[in-house]
Amino acid sequence: MQKIYPVIMCGGSGTRLWPLSRKALPKQYQPIVTDKSMLRETMRRFPSTAPLKFMPPSFVCAEHHQKHILQACDAEGVTPHKIILEPCAKNTAPVAACTALILGEDDSDALILLLPADHHIEAATKFWDSIQSGVTRALDGALVTFGIQPTGPETGYGYIRAGKNVGTDSYEVEAFVEKPDLDTAKSYLRAGNYSWNSGMFLFTAETMISSFQKHAPQILKSCETAIKSGTYSQPSLFLDYESFAACESNSIDYAIMEKAENVNVISPVNIGWSDIGSWDSIRERAIEQGALNAGAGDIVDIDCKNTLIRSDTLTIAAIGLEDIIIVATDDAVLITKAGDSQKVKDVVDTLKSRDKTDIL
Repeated sequence: MQKIYPVIMCGGSGTRLWPLSRKALPKQYQPIVTDKSMLRETMRRFPSTAPLKFMPPSFVCAEHHQKHILQACDAEGVTPHKIILEPCAKNTAPVAACTALILGEDDSDALILLLPADHHIEAATKFWDSIQSGVTRALDGALVTFGIQPTGPETGYGYIRAGKNVGTDSYEVEAFVEKPDLDTAKSYLRAGNYSWNSGMFLFTAETMISSFQKHAPQILKSCETAIKSGTYSQPSLFLDYESFAACESNSIDYAIMEKAENVNVISPVNIGWSDIGSWDSIRERAIEQGALNAGAGDIVDIDCKNTLIRSDTLTIAAIGLEDIIIVATDDAVLITKAGDSQKVKDVVDTLKSRDKTDIL
């Protein structure tokens, strides 16, 4: 049975879930959907009873978040394969390069599953089936990604346009498409060959390294130096600061996937997926589950409709609200109309400009 090495990317800051998600404790280390952190939920998708041979997970995170990784592993009884510690954030392309270099050195046949720590997946069995559909393509030298079946004209996700069928649920990728406006998103649904870009990837170490050599050699060179000059303390590797800081900051989509000729998409993937990327997505999920007035914390709501209220400390009383989101922590409160929560990033940018870093 083919071994698969899961690598969980934990480096995001989760600014769209401010004020709950902060630099010191981003959303992936917090319980957002269940009573367990999103990282722990991600780790739980790889049990030893799965029909695929998943190796112990590896992690890529900021240096100052190492303790959260170790705590999550301890809570789940997991011995991590590798913990790759970034001295500064450089987006997902260097993550992919470092992962391929490090795991490829351990196992020349390594098949790597790269995925975010902060996504929610309802159907683990269907998730495994989707990965299995991609194994043959990845072993044949393709860079495999996973296209989520759209459930509506979503404007908050990037899309993938599928082309020629090359296997079971597998297609050549014609294009990666940026987040569209509403009319364009509706046209994608009518076309039928567009899926949401999940940000999950399956590839051999050799294929990814070759792709970097061709399309982003400077990123690969910086990562090679950062690894060789790094400090090991098993299972952790502290990447060298000077080398990694000099690395270009870029996403795997821009640096590799949009340029490579050997990219396949497994589609449609129906696994109950959400990137939990905004307070709107959390509110919508609560409504779908029948919690019309979804709340957490000490909440009093009277005659409220389709309203999300969450509080870590304060008692919040709401009367007659409809389609509103309220999130309170001990030092900040967010209030927004449903549908506008993507603008939370603008709030964060404004607070930065005012030097309010203490609440970021």
